[in-house]
Formats: sequence, C-alpha cells, structure tokens
Amino acid sequence: MKVLFLRPYALLVLCLVPATLIAGCHDTTMKAMGAPLASASLITVKEVTAAKGKTVLVKGTMIEKCPVAGCWFKLQDKSGIVKIDTKAAGFVVTEIPLNTEITVSGKVEDGASPSVLATGIRYQ
Repeated sequence: MKVLFLRPYALLVLCLVPATLIAGCHDTTMKAMGAPLASASLITVKEVTAAKGKTVLVKGTMIEKCPVAGCWFKLQDKSGIVKIDTKAAGFVVTEIPLNTEITVSGKVEDGASPSVLATGIRYQ
C-alpha cells in the first residue's frame, strides 16, 4: 500500500483555494434606493426626537418591516428604535432582509412618536 505525502505548500494551497472562493462570494457593494443621501450630519435614533422638521441622516439595523408592502421599517441603533416611512419616496424594502445595516436620509415627521420620512437609503 502506497502512502501519499503532501508537501507543506500543497497543503496550504488545498486549504486556501476553497477559503478564497467562499470569501469571494460575499457581495460588499453598497446598494441604494431613492434619492442620494443628504449631506446632513449622522445622528443617533435618540436624537431624532429633537430634530423634528429637519433633514437627518441616521444609521442602524432594520429589525422589523411592513409585512405586506414593505412601505415602512423600524431602524434600531444603540440608543433606540425609530419608524422609517418609505412610501412617499417611492420605494419599498420588501427585498431587504431583516438585520441589515441601513443608512437613511430623510425628514423627521412631527407627531407624538417621531418617525423619519425617508428620501433615500444605502445598505450592503
């Protein structure tokens, strides 16, 4: 019976090639919907309340979305949760999976519970 011995570099190649192929399949390009992001300063969800009527830029994770039409979603960061309305901007988030990190540009809507009327979003 013949025993097959691999040289150290051959073993390295056998390990790295599949790992490179798997890692290379991850899409790292940013995707966009709606208008380009506003040139506003990035704020936290907690700061949205104080920015009523202003255009803001907020970043967080989509934790919930409209189950029927995808016309709104809830964005969470370390400071809280805010509802994002995409209906007026003319796009929906039905194809974006939950737990996706999203940056939102929009105007803070006046009301008892603050929400953001999105004009555009970016996500990976």
